[in-house]
Amino acid sequence: MFDFVRKHTKIMMFVMFLLIIPSFVLFGIDGYNNMGDKGESVARVGGVDISQGEWDAAHKSETDRLRASMPNLDAKLLDSPEARYATLERLVRDRVLSQAVEAIRLTTSDSRLARELQENPTIAALSRPDGSLDMDRYRQLVASQGLTPEGFEARVRQDLSIRQVEAAVTATALTPAAIADVSLNAFFERREVQFVNFAAADFAAKVSPTEADLEAFYKANATLFQAPEQASIEYLLLDLEAVKKGIIISEPDLKSYYDQNAARLSGAEERRASHILLNAAKDAPSSDRQKAKARAQELLELVRKAPDSFGELAKKNSQDSGSAANGGDLDFFARGAMVKPFEEAAFAMKKGDISEIVESDFGFHIIKLTDVKVPLQRSFAELRAGIEADLKAQQAQRQFAESAEAFTNGVYEQSDSLKPVADKLKLEIKVVDKLARQASPGVSGVLANPKFLAAVFAPDTVEKKRNTEAIEIGPNQLAAGRIVKHTPARTLPLADVAPAVRERLVAARASELAKKEGAEKLAAWKAAPDSASMPASVVVSRDQAQNVPPAMLKAILRAETKTLPSFIGVDLGPQGYAVARINKVTARPAPAEAAAKQDRSQYAQWWTGAEGQAYYAVLKERFKVEMRAPKPTSSLADLAAAALQ
Repeated sequence: MFDFVRKHTKIMMFVMFLLIIPSFVLFGIDGYNNMGDKGESVARVGGVDISQGEWDAAHKSETDRLRASMPNLDAKLLDSPEARYATLERLVRDRVLSQAVEAIRLTTSDSRLARELQENPTIAALSRPDGSLDMDRYRQLVASQGLTPEGFEARVRQDLSIRQVEAAVTATALTPAAIADVSLNAFFERREVQFVNFAAADFAAKVSPTEADLEAFYKANATLFQAPEQASIEYLLLDLEAVKKGIIISEPDLKSYYDQNAARLSGAEERRASHILLNAAKDAPSSDRQKAKARAQELLELVRKAPDSFGELAKKNSQDSGSAANGGDLDFFARGAMVKPFEEAAFAMKKGDISEIVESDFGFHIIKLTDVKVPLQRSFAELRAGIEADLKAQQAQRQFAESAEAFTNGVYEQSDSLKPVADKLKLEIKVVDKLARQASPGVSGVLANPKFLAAVFAPDTVEKKRNTEAIEIGPNQLAAGRIVKHTPARTLPLADVAPAVRERLVAARASELAKKEGAEKLAAWKAAPDSASMPASVVVSRDQAQNVPPAMLKAILRAETKTLPSFIGVDLGPQGYAVARINKVTARPAPAEAAAKQDRSQYAQWWTGAEGQAYYAVLKERFKVEMRAPKPTSSLADLAAAALQ
């Protein structure tokens, strides 16, 4: 069972990333409450608005995190309207749960907070050899999230309180094996069926519309034959690349930077070492660690007496399975590749040196430094292009705020033209014809940004041909546009769309004929089951669809089966009609014990998730949630399905 989930694990992981609240321990609830208002309200929770700016910042943080954790993830999935709306839903959920925490006055004790921080692997990695926390590195870590240690700890404390709200429901969900088996057996029940499709396409030849029919259909469905609203526009884009174009780095500055950073730019020093490891986990009993250390001391004395025997001693005694067979050789490594105590010892040694006993989280090491690889210093000519690009990027980052202010003020103060701003900031005015309100398939960047399109087609911009305001379309990206020519949506003349009108009318009538034929056959076969002429039977179930259309499969599995055979009709919409005869119901084959256990576990997760969602729905109603941003017509599940194709 659940073969689909098992076969497409990566895609399902992505969907779960976006549909379920991610782990909040280190990168948890973003501190959006502390942000100032920015832009219109996109949602409201308990009387408090969530602004467009907060939504944008939340989505940027989310996409940055997902891109870092899954570098190969298609960027289009993250930048889609569906993904953006999922971020808003998570932001609303965070607010709802935070208000629930306040309402029921949940708190997290200092001891619980300390235990959570100690169990966090990212923070645990900041520990010194003696077990104490390296506070400087800890401050750097939390500062990278724009927080102080106090602010970070307050956020973790809030996350823990929120978990208490959810755990009050999810931790008490009961799914006994017997109940799970009953539900799973019913869900995966199998049915032997025969079915006939009355495809609309098969009836198209029987439809011969007159000119009067075409005109009547055209008038009744005028909205189907409209030319969409379009505009010809000019627009400007200010980003770091545009700022870079105006930056010139002098030759002396390039040379000075090279002189100061030549060693770093040429590459990192690498060292090669061999080691003998005696395993002793940091949480092992003290007696075990002392025993391992004593054995390491014995081996160190042997190595001191006969340095050339290091390799043989490593083969016989090292408990590092990855290197022991090679005489303890670890090959070349740079800083950051080894645990800190090991790295500090190795980079303090000279070639040929043998260390004292080095203690790490893995146990006790004896290290022999076998080689040092110092990178050759590269010439200024080799590095010049890279240095220039780096310096331009640094200066562009610093100058962007100033340019952004000039851009924002300029498009507002001289609202009848983009040229003054373009000339001042040396930007290219780009021209686009036939731009629509909705982004065209395959379009990316500025012309696919919903905020930019909404601003371009705003009433004031359309009527008065004024510049839009500066629109933030991404990190360090501002855009502004103005309409040069606007063409409203209009119904096209019948003469221009006659073939399309005919095609739609034929399809509609063919579908009606298919449904009529199917309904007549259904009635006749119900009255006289033996008269039914149908293809060979197939066995279908939810996990074995046999290429049966989803709507038909759902109807077959939901049909009443007290009396068999039974007939059902299924309206397939524009595709026509289908009649199915259900001959037999068979039980789900008993799965192997391992598969049954996994299925029950999956069922328990679904049940727990359903209870959690039901409780969240109650909280949403209690705190009067209003979603003011329009919801996309498709969903993340649709995106995942498209990714599978």
